Amino acid sequence: MRVFADPLRLQIITLLARETLCTTHLVAETGARQTNLSNHLRVLREAGVVDTEPCGRFTYYRLRPEVVEQLAGALGDLAETARATAETGRKRAC
Repeated sequence: MRVFADPLRLQIITLLARETLCTTHLVAETGARQTNLSNHLRVLREAGVVDTEPCGRFTYYRLRPEVVEQLAGALGDLAETARATAETGRKRAC
């Protein structure tokens, strides 16, 4: 979840959900400096959130939807647990 918490990384993820983009396109879309963007893309790659596809001298980035689905599922499960706890009024004794 920490990977998704940074505003620029979330913007990158949102853009990549719409289409596969190279660094040049991401710089133009986000307004971020190329070095900063590359660092964030490295974090996303290492976390397994994006895949890369070399094309000539460019590298294109593609979002891995199954990773987003796993996170969404985990958050959904957490919300269900919280809802059930709220409904039962369960509290730990101090």
